Amino acid sequence: MRLKLDRLLAITMLLLNRKRVGAQELSERFEVSLRTIYRDLEALNQAGIPIVSFAGAAGGYEIMDQYRLDRQFLSLEELQSIIIALKGVGSSFGDQDISSLLDKVGALVARSEQRELNDMSQQLMIDLNPWHGGRAEKEKLGILRSAARDCKVIRFAYTSSQGDSSERMCEPIGVVLKGYVWYLYGYCKLREDYRIFRLTRIEHLTVLDETFIRRPKTLEQLDFQWARQDNHPNLIRLVLRFHPRAKARLQDYFTFGQIETQPDGMILVTATQPDEPWLYGMLLSYGADVFIVEPDSVAQTVREMAQKLIDQYQLTLT
Repeated sequence: MRLKLDRLLAITMLLLNRKRVGAQELSERFEVSLRTIYRDLEALNQAGIPIVSFAGAAGGYEIMDQYRLDRQFLSLEELQSIIIALKGVGSSFGDQDISSLLDKVGALVARSEQRELNDMSQQLMIDLNPWHGGRAEKEKLGILRSAARDCKVIRFAYTSSQGDSSERMCEPIGVVLKGYVWYLYGYCKLREDYRIFRLTRIEHLTVLDETFIRRPKTLEQLDFQWARQDNHPNLIRLVLRFHPRAKARLQDYFTFGQIETQPDGMILVTATQPDEPWLYGMLLSYGADVFIVEPDSVAQTVREMAQKLIDQYQLTLT
């Protein structure tokens, strides 16, 4: 019975957040038969939730536009999750709108529940504000979000991963947080293609009067496209052996399945990475704590880079 109630609530939430959903999609999402979905939809209708069905190729089910859920459908734990998430976003953006939204969500909590809510707040916190440069990053985020919303072209100086600087004009699509780093997704007019820009490398950001018509690619589509490693043209398989003292860094960067502790205590990492300049800088940052087992080409490149460092300091000291 509990599973059915959870599914009914989940179906309701999905329909409230989507214009129209087909029965087959609901069946696959909740891993139940079509007959069960039809019974669920009928049960929701009988409970007073106005679900309308549409026939044809573009058919499906949707909830009438004016319907809204009351506070009673949200538990105190669910409200607390919303508040924690909003506070996390607010720590990075500092928007007045988010503060106002927090007040509205907080108003849904009864006074008798406030103490319990405050106790729960001590158990989890999300802080998206970086350890350094917080104010500058907030300013950039605010400017980029406004430019994306208003479809305004932006201009900025950008430093590539190779250290090359160039002036870019870009149609901003949106900003994305990956790990601890904020990125701008946009259409670069210089490259005439979609590009990712790391916010810390953006300087002299200016919003121009020029407007643009939003291109068909959405933020979600680009993120999915770029997140798939098999889309990267220069993937390379690495086998690396690390000293045990590098374990903490390895756990921060690589996934659990890529790390294997050997009987002698050494750590073997097998991973696929893009063959780009930053990769070699990353490997060199481990110093003598890493040995490149495979491939030989990467080991040779790191060896040559290390030799250049040695030669540079020999010239300085002589």
